[in-house]
Amino acid sequence: MKKDTIQPRGCTNLRLRQLNRVVSRHYDHYVAEAGLRTTQYSLLSYVVKLGPLRPSNLARYMHMEASTLTRNMQPLVAQGWLKISAGEDARSRVVTATDAGKAKQAEGQRAWKKAQLALNEQLGTEKVAALHALLDDCIECLAEGPGITSNEWA
Repeated sequence: MKKDTIQPRGCTNLRLRQLNRVVSRHYDHYVAEAGLRTTQYSLLSYVVKLGPLRPSNLARYMHMEASTLTRNMQPLVAQGWLKISAGEDARSRVVTATDAGKAKQAEGQRAWKKAQLALNEQLGTEKVAALHALLDDCIECLAEGPGITSNEWA
């Protein structure tokens, strides 16, 4: 007897990008209350939790290209929320959250919490937990080297 198996239909990348856009709009709606975009909130959160750290390490933890990280840090530096200083040698740099950045991240975290609770309510906590587990597993399988998974930020 042949066992029925579920086969993927369509493009995984397209579906993930569509989901990402919908979820990003959801979080952006809430995090905007703190004057942030979700990308800015995430970046601030990583630096607050892990900093001070080198930009290359930050990019690796965030699974982000260094050039994208540099571009995303610029407005946060301009706002005075992040500071980029000289590192151990003349060629290295270190990123730190300023006191204003830590305060902004805390404000963003309160807005993020509302967004997360609203998403849990819309989708159901079981579905959200299953999605987190699946995403973490996929990230671990596909990522180059060790990193921080999303479940460490909740």
